Amino acid sequence: MTEIKRVALMGFLLESNSFAPVSDEQAFRSLCYMAGDEILEDIAKPNASLPVEIPSFAEAMNRSGIAWEPAPIVVTAAEPGGPVDQVFFERTKDEMEQRLRAAMPLDGVYIAEHGAMTGTGSYDPDGDLFEMVRAVVGPDVPILATLDLHANISEKMVDSTDILISYLTNPHVDQKERAEEACDLMVEMWSGMRPEVAFIRLPLVAPSVTLLTAEGPYADMINYGQAHKTNAIANVSAVAGFVFGDTPMNGIAVIVTGRNELGAAQELCGKIAEQGWNDRDRFRTNLTSLEGAVAMMVANGKDASRPAQIFADVADNPGGGGRGNTTWVLKALVDAGAEGICFSNFIDPALAAKAHAAGVGASFDAVFNEQSESLYSNRFEAPVKVLALADGKCVGRRGIWAGRALNLGPSALLQVGEIKVVVGSLRKQGADPVWLEMFGLDVADARSVVVKSRGHFRAGYDEYFTPERIFEIDVPGLTSPVLSNFDFKHLPRPVYALDKDTTWDGPGW
Repeated sequence: MTEIKRVALMGFLLESNSFAPVSDEQAFRSLCYMAGDEILEDIAKPNASLPVEIPSFAEAMNRSGIAWEPAPIVVTAAEPGGPVDQVFFERTKDEMEQRLRAAMPLDGVYIAEHGAMTGTGSYDPDGDLFEMVRAVVGPDVPILATLDLHANISEKMVDSTDILISYLTNPHVDQKERAEEACDLMVEMWSGMRPEVAFIRLPLVAPSVTLLTAEGPYADMINYGQAHKTNAIANVSAVAGFVFGDTPMNGIAVIVTGRNELGAAQELCGKIAEQGWNDRDRFRTNLTSLEGAVAMMVANGKDASRPAQIFADVADNPGGGGRGNTTWVLKALVDAGAEGICFSNFIDPALAAKAHAAGVGASFDAVFNEQSESLYSNRFEAPVKVLALADGKCVGRRGIWAGRALNLGPSALLQVGEIKVVVGSLRKQGADPVWLEMFGLDVADARSVVVKSRGHFRAGYDEYFTPERIFEIDVPGLTSPVLSNFDFKHLPRPVYALDKDTTWDGPGW
């Protein structure tokens, strides 16, 4: 009789920006909260709402030839925001524990996690969750987790799991492959492979815009690790971290998992970390001033012979905890009379509701941030015309969200001066052309595109804009790459590049 392997499926995904408002229960309920059979029902849909890793892991298990049975626990996720409300976290962790205990005995646990979550009462909710899972299933059941490469790795996360697998791409387009890798390694463990893990965290934090994987110092770390994998190495993860978490675990980390052998893992881990440390001066930003960006967009609108360009408001990235509603760029463009611009996305539920109430074709005097003014998100008044309305529901077309069911909430396309602005109700970064296309716009017709996004737009818009036509604007915001703008309180100090005299003496072993 064939033994059926029972594998728990679970996840708690949040990237926490300590400078952003608390991520409450509604933040998770509005994006993803599924328990038990709800998870299996969503996996079966052609366009799932779950994080990509969950259905991808299940599909890989189905193809593996292993007789298996999923034990769906809880999967929940929120858009990047502030620390998770601790009461909600503990209640959800308790529900996960109860479902895990009810599902026992288990042969494996797969966790889809972001890895940069903080809580209002804990620096390390991810580690707390992993520790709970280990306590329930015991020391011998394989626990594998996939992580965003912006995870902040704690010792507790490493010690409580068997293998941690981070993305290799930024923009993130390899979630499916990493989930498949988790499946393959779990099968290996069932056949007797024993993971041996080497872990180094460098005293090095880097601005998010320097952490792309097409080229640059971080790309070189990843490429070195992948190029030097041998049969003795099961996985290599160079994890960039998320500096806005502002935790004692911040710092670029390297995790190398050996197959039954620690020495090879330690050797490669040390070499990757050494390369990253030696390249620390290369983790520098190269931003475009607001004045320079506006001048280019004005010129694009006046001169059709100029190549179209895309501009990223990286300081207000909803994908990093930004609220998606700062007005620095929009106001400057309106004041300059810029033309031929598509703007995606401005998040203002009250303004979207007012546009829906007014109807297509209506004009009114709009107040951006009338109900959502905050530290960086100023009010801005301008006459607008409602060009189109939508419920905000669509399927991602390219990049990080390709094939995913998405929801921007009640949305409107407004004309502000000569600028077409997508206004939505639910926070989503402008990383996919679908946000413009759902209103009938063709990106190819735009002279300039502005996106509130840090880097994922590069994978969404690469069919229109080559790297030399991409510019990142230097304005204030919760996700500004200028780290000196922030009052960090909990980073391990000294840390480079905030502290220029920081030293690193090599691996502890």
